[in-house]
Amino acid sequence: MKNYSLILIAFLFSIGITAQDKGSIVLDLYGSYVFSDRVEFDYGHATINDGFEYGIGLEYFIQKSTSLELKYLRIDTAMPFYGTAGVQLNAGDDKGAINYILIDGNYYFDKGTKVTPYLGGGIGMGILESPQSGSDTNFAWEIKGGVKIKTASVVSISLQASLQSMIAAAGTDTYWGYYGPVTVTDYAHSYQFGLGAVIGFNFK
Repeated sequence: MKNYSLILIAFLFSIGITAQDKGSIVLDLYGSYVFSDRVEFDYGHATINDGFEYGIGLEYFIQKSTSLELKYLRIDTAMPFYGTAGVQLNAGDDKGAINYILIDGNYYFDKGTKVTPYLGGGIGMGILESPQSGSDTNFAWEIKGGVKIKTASVVSISLQASLQSMIAAAGTDTYWGYYGPVTVTDYAHSYQFGLGAVIGFNFK
């Protein structure tokens, strides 16, 4: 445990060395292909079909290699719901959308080259839109990684992979304990993997 603590302190110190470098603001335009996912419920399952995700973000570099980003992403897709017998319960009325509003932290492994690997992750909210339930806001998170390709102009291109998840309440379960019945909230989790690109416009 002490070794891990020393490594963490050294890492934080190395970040602090570059903290005096002036940051910049980058406007990011997102476009990704997001793959489908099956979400399980007690009395059936739903499928979030694959589709194109697009969005916009504003990234502020607090250090040379570290940034914070506020972004909005949206995917319009079909979300068929199936009962326990395998019959679709919302046939003809399964179009919907997922909106993500996230605050990300990003770390760039900048070695002074034009191609810079990076890792990041964030938390925020996922807003589910469906004809049956209207709009429903839930907790969401994301992890991502990729490479940023710099050009001689203010424009950069990033190629990245991401995993996004939304956690939604999906009814309740009742258990019998020592003092009688105990009711707990049941949650459903979505996991969608995406591959895409980010076009960045750097404002000094």
